[in-house]
Amino acid sequence: MHIIKHFITITRHRLKVCKYCFKAGLIWQGLTHDLSKYSPVEFFAGARFYQGTMSPQVKERLVIGYSAAWLHHKGRNKHHFEYWRDVNKTGVNAPVKMPAKYFGEMICDRVAASRIYLGKNYTQRSALEYFERRTDVGYMHPETAADLRYFLTLIAEMGEKIAFAELKQFIKRRRAEEKAELKQKLKLYKQQSE
Repeated sequence: MHIIKHFITITRHRLKVCKYCFKAGLIWQGLTHDLSKYSPVEFFAGARFYQGTMSPQVKERLVIGYSAAWLHHKGRNKHHFEYWRDVNKTGVNAPVKMPAKYFGEMICDRVAASRIYLGKNYTQRSALEYFERRTDVGYMHPETAADLRYFLTLIAEMGEKIAFAELKQFIKRRRAEEKAELKQKLKLYKQQSE
């Protein structure tokens, strides 16, 4: 068991995500990011399967056949696109477009994870390369996937400073749109209910 090493790794990751979230205007997301990693089910699996260069969940899957830590984690952390699935109007399990604040946190999480796990081998292209290599885009809402690819490409080509400044504006604009859309849907629902 690598309790100390795992604790240091997840804490370094949280602090890095926090820094990025603050840049993107996501204060609460940064402060509360990945708190479930300190819960017993996630923490002790992480310590047992600690690798240092990749998520312990990868090793847990190889050894056990699934990752109990990941199943717990994705169900409690809305910045993972896997969280955003629901039964649609036709009764089929389908991806849901991620709300802006969680989408922004997902970008912060991916860049921070790449930095922590790759260390000195990190480049501006690392998060984009991980996305292209490991993300099941078919499991993600198409708009979420397109927006994610756009911002990770922007980081790869223009750097974090420009990308996070644009991300902050994107989140602000999208949150206003989401609020207006929800208000409209609730108004319509109320009218139909009367």
